[in-house]
Amino acid sequence: MPTPPPARDPLTPVEERFMRSLTRLLAVLPRKLDADLVRSTGISATDYFVLVHVSEAPEQRMRMSDLAAGAAMSMSGISRVIDRLQKAGLVRRDRSPDDGRGWDAVLTDVGLQELREAWVVHLASARTHIFDHVGELDLDAVADMFQRMADS
Repeated sequence: MPTPPPARDPLTPVEERFMRSLTRLLAVLPRKLDADLVRSTGISATDYFVLVHVSEAPEQRMRMSDLAAGAAMSMSGISRVIDRLQKAGLVRRDRSPDDGRGWDAVLTDVGLQELREAWVVHLASARTHIFDHVGELDLDAVADMFQRMADS
């Protein structure tokens, strides 16, 4: 049986409010971003972010295991996404030129064009649902905080 974490002080009312609003945002925001992309492009947010990762890789190709790690997905999850994107003609799978054992996801010309169109929609969605609401917030500090939280 795992050892329970040590007792900590209860959350203050402000911390509790922050926790509840953050939890709601983490549930609502991805659905809003996804809905905007699907409605305008037919590409889900998951598909979009996978395409972004592949597009930013050298020669627009990325080993499947590296893609799974970069997209914070399991190998079976990334395989399902790549299967869907391959059926749509947006990526293809090629044997890795490094060792011939692994597989790479490679962005197709059609995939790059679709990504460019989805990028415009994603930018508008991000402005509408996120950046229009942050005001004078120090975004570098918040991004650093998010990164520390994700890495801990």
